[in-house]
Amino acid sequence: MDEIRFYRASEKPYGAFSNLYRRDVEFEGEVFSTSEHAYQAGKARKPAVRKWLMEAPSPALLAMAAHGLYYWDVAPGWSTSKFARMRSVLRAKFAQHDDLRELLLSTGEARLVETATVDNEVNRLWGEVNGNGRNMLGVMLMELRDELRAGAGDDGAYLVAAE
Repeated sequence: MDEIRFYRASEKPYGAFSNLYRRDVEFEGEVFSTSEHAYQAGKARKPAVRKWLMEAPSPALLAMAAHGLYYWDVAPGWSTSKFARMRSVLRAKFAQHDDLRELLLSTGEARLVETATVDNEVNRLWGEVNGNGRNMLGVMLMELRDELRAGAGDDGAYLVAAE
């Protein structure tokens, strides 16, 4: 099976699969500058911490700051709700941008793998490092690709799930 590896948002063409890729995403009635912003906005327990995260000067620094939050600053149940939130954010991102949706669909049956270089727990959860990891971002993108493909003939029914 073919495999498509991605990591840096600046890499063409598949960097667009990164949550750090700069493309506005409307989610929960708010416009975020990246899907990483939309995802991490749900992590903070307190409005002040959320505001601080959203003001990070780059998506990469936002991710670093969010991963470093103390447990008392993290929304209750985050460890179990984060996957559903990421799926919803990804649906919104690809429903709102035709070019990104077409890019995802163009990957056919290829295995999508977020391939990180720094070996840590977060990178092994959302991607792979040296072939090790759960690759949850890749898995979710492949699930979404299947959803989009199944819904393509249904007058855009997948768009409803993204709202």
